[in-house]
Amino acid sequence: MTTVLDIVVILSLIILSISLAGLIFRMIKGPSLHDKLVALDTFGVMLMGMIALISVMVGTAQYVAVILLIGALAFISTVAFAKYLERNVLIHDDRDLDD
Repeated sequence: MTTVLDIVVILSLIILSISLAGLIFRMIKGPSLHDKLVALDTFGVMLMGMIALISVMVGTAQYVAVILLIGALAFISTVAFAKYLERNVLIHDDRDLDD
């Protein structure tokens, strides 16, 4: 017998899967590099949501570490890509080489 929670989790996973497919299309065919970056960041957030829903469906809290890892990696990659888009360099060296 399925409960209401099981049905809601399965429907949510289906909706998130369709959204992820749209995000993958946006990452590949985005009109600009900025759109691709936003799609990549949203992909990470939605992936975290899907893993959380799977954790609820399975009934365990063991996936929390995976969710935190994906969140940290998504944040770091977004900041690095944004810095690259702003200055066209990833590592900016301000030191004077004359000393």
